[in-house]
Amino acid sequence: MAENDSQPQAAAARGDNCGCAPSRASFGTGEAPPAPSGDQRETATGGHLIEQAVIPGGTFTMGDSSGDQNFGDGESPLHQVHVDGFSIDTTTVTNAAFAAFVEATGYRTEAEVFGFSAVFHLAFDADPSDVVGQPPQTPWWLGVLGSGWRHPGGRKSSIVGLEDHPVVHVSWNDAQAYCEWAGRRLPSEAEWEYASRGGLDKAKYPWGEEEPAAHSEWPINIWQGNFPRSNTLEDGFLSTAPAMSYQPNGYGLWQTVGNVWEWCSDWYDPNYYPSSPPENPQGPPMGQARVMRGGSFLCHISYCNRYRNSARSQNTPDSSMANAGFRTVALA
Repeated sequence: MAENDSQPQAAAARGDNCGCAPSRASFGTGEAPPAPSGDQRETATGGHLIEQAVIPGGTFTMGDSSGDQNFGDGESPLHQVHVDGFSIDTTTVTNAAFAAFVEATGYRTEAEVFGFSAVFHLAFDADPSDVVGQPPQTPWWLGVLGSGWRHPGGRKSSIVGLEDHPVVHVSWNDAQAYCEWAGRRLPSEAEWEYASRGGLDKAKYPWGEEEPAAHSEWPINIWQGNFPRSNTLEDGFLSTAPAMSYQPNGYGLWQTVGNVWEWCSDWYDPNYYPSSPPENPQGPPMGQARVMRGGSFLCHISYCNRYRNSARSQNTPDSSMANAGFRTVALA
């Protein structure tokens, strides 16, 4: 696979989100089959298996206060936001929890319906003939036939032994389907950031201001080494870590940054903050992409430094990839 060492840095300079989480359309696979429809979902709520934390309502400073924002992501201006109290999953939804949903409903994810999903090249575990696309600007991403939540690296991979890891290869639409079954919903972008801060207003990370590399042990699952060619695995993981790894934040939430991107309910607009309402903002009324928060195991300071409380990204609602999952919320 041809790679150019300057590509990650160039993408970062552009504020290019597609390297963090490629859209399904970026693989150029032609006309897509219809997306999953509501008639395959059970109407009864199911057994949501994830532990909850109750977050008290309050006001916080939303946006980038450290000067590390990516160009074009819309992390400014700083603005005061009040959110009502809510409960939130202490971890992202795991493979075990998602499997319970699928077993109860027979749901098929969009990766399964479309027939492929996005796999990072070093985690590829399939036959070369299964690669159906490779975006030229981000060639570290492969469109792989047969990849999905059960087969995160391709047909030859499985989630056996990964039951406590975040479910990945789930689109925003898939996450919505799970929420409907569980009687819950995706967090708003404001709720997510408020919860990730763990009570530390204006803090860069859930644990404070100290950079991850300054810790005696890595507090986060991100990339170490030369992205995207080699990972020194100093944090212990090439791809996902168990959802309950490292240390929780002040609200008891595990890994809101790093590990996997987390879908939020809002439509994405980089120009939304100047007009955002101060009370329980829900994002713009329409758009083409949904907000993603928290960064992933592929983030690196030289390329995608979006493993911060205020960092924003986005993708189309039908896109799925090996580094994105979700957690759910409900009113307290």
